[in-house]
Amino acid sequence: MICFPNAKINLGLHVTEKREDGFHNIETIFYPVGWNEALEVIERPMTLKRDSSAENRSLNFNLHLSGLPVSGNISDNLLYKAYQLMQQKKSLPSLEVYLHKVLPMGAGLGGGSADAAFFINLLNEQFDLKFQETERMDMARQLGSDCAFFIKNKPIYATQKGDVFADLDLDLSHLFIAIIYPNIHSNTKEAYSLVRPQQPSRSLLDFIKQPISSWKHELVNDFEKSIFSLYPIVEKTKQDLYNCGALYACMSGSGSAVFGLFEEEPILKQLGSFPHWCGKMK
Repeated sequence: MICFPNAKINLGLHVTEKREDGFHNIETIFYPVGWNEALEVIERPMTLKRDSSAENRSLNFNLHLSGLPVSGNISDNLLYKAYQLMQQKKSLPSLEVYLHKVLPMGAGLGGGSADAAFFINLLNEQFDLKFQETERMDMARQLGSDCAFFIKNKPIYATQKGDVFADLDLDLSHLFIAIIYPNIHSNTKEAYSLVRPQQPSRSLLDFIKQPISSWKHELVNDFEKSIFSLYPIVEKTKQDLYNCGALYACMSGSGSAVFGLFEEEPILKQLGSFPHWCGKMK
């Protein structure tokens, strides 16, 4: 069975306070976009000779990676961690898992979180595990703050660690989007350490109701100031998107990818050779 995990963007992001558990409370709007990876799961036949790796034999989980390189051991991979969580609740077969990595890491696009959440949904369907959406979201929350969003995978207003949701009636399907990754790996922990949390004077829900033409000056991402000071190319990329005619441009999450929303499909030749994706909004 195969699925296609997609990226997300943040329409504004406020870091509102430091929590006692060391995390931060935020306010943001998650919106799914159509920049996709590919994930396939195949049940490993009992007669198939298993991988010679002792680690993989003990895991009953064999991960095959292609596309962009992924660092770390298999035990650190969110797909394997999701498999472990589900295995604690339901019996799962041995699996061959194929992930073609497309979304850059350290971009604020949620690629790893999307892979894990889509994997949870895929296994639930493929093996008829009968986990309800709330159960799948609870498992996803244990893997990452934005992971649970991808279980729903629709526009969401998120608070607390970014994992408490309220449904949002927001349709941007009439617009085009361009996402630029300026080849900067943004470290989320470092990004949070450079932000001074504060309660916003107005909620993002107020701004999102206004015309998109007003978002440029009001719908802000609190991470931009510090990331721009560290990596001026990120700020320049945002300005380049406005120069190309974007109605609204913003850094996604803790960076470093920047997106622009357009009325018509943009021409991005002047933006250089950075990895990028353009398409219609969902």
